[in-house]
Amino acid sequence: MLRLRVITAVILLIPLLLSLVVASPVPFALLTLLFIAAAGWEWARLNQAGAALPYVFALAVALVCAAALAAGWAAPDAAWWAVALLWVAGGALALRSGPAAWPHLPRAARWIIGLFALAAAWLAMSRARAIGINFMLSIFCLVWMADIAAYFGGRTFGRRKLAPSISPGKSWEGVASGMAGVLLLAFVWTRIDAAFGVDGPSLYSVLVRQLGWALALPALLFLAAMSVVGDLVESLVKRAAGAKDSSRLLPGHGGVLDRLDALLPVFPVALALAGWQR
Repeated sequence: MLRLRVITAVILLIPLLLSLVVASPVPFALLTLLFIAAAGWEWARLNQAGAALPYVFALAVALVCAAALAAGWAAPDAAWWAVALLWVAGGALALRSGPAAWPHLPRAARWIIGLFALAAAWLAMSRARAIGINFMLSIFCLVWMADIAAYFGGRTFGRRKLAPSISPGKSWEGVASGMAGVLLLAFVWTRIDAAFGVDGPSLYSVLVRQLGWALALPALLFLAAMSVVGDLVESLVKRAAGAKDSSRLLPGHGGVLDRLDALLPVFPVALALAGWQR
């Protein structure tokens, strides 16, 4: 299984790196659009869209995103704050209601939620890439660090379950470990930004410059918390559907949505906190 995971990861990493070598942000936007459309296909399948409807939904996600790409995909700060507030309120409501309540939402409502979440995340990723590779990668790495540190911290110290009805493996100690990892990453990355010439500031340097460390620290903790929310919401949807993985599109990894779940809220929230203008 580990060998299969590594092979799949390498195959996915090669086109991603090639898209970042190009000066234009368009290749990266188009590549990630394929992943977002695939995640849309998975979302529809998890939410009772049978037969050809998942493909129609994937096409709808791609068309919405492509239309935004053609229009320049920029959004005012207020739009990112609106997405962030919707994620906070909607995520809290979904997690409080639990997996049993999710199927009682009308299917159309669940499809619209998925379309909105996927399109907003893709727009935020594309905007982050347009700002700079360093800025974009710092957001990706924040999510990855939160996940990796939470995994090892949870295995070592985990005692109190975070959401046993949704994701039994997660613990409060794991969440705390993930947050600590994010703060350590931010400290190291800001030092690297100051020491080396890069294409632009990272998210961490932006937050420190605009807010100072006193406010940047809680902002980073909030982003780490939102990565957990994204992960739990997808786990809730899978549990409600009786599925272990969102699909088997990525051998050894499960589905595309399994790899993107924590990124969905973090990218829009990161842009809101960074306060970037078009």
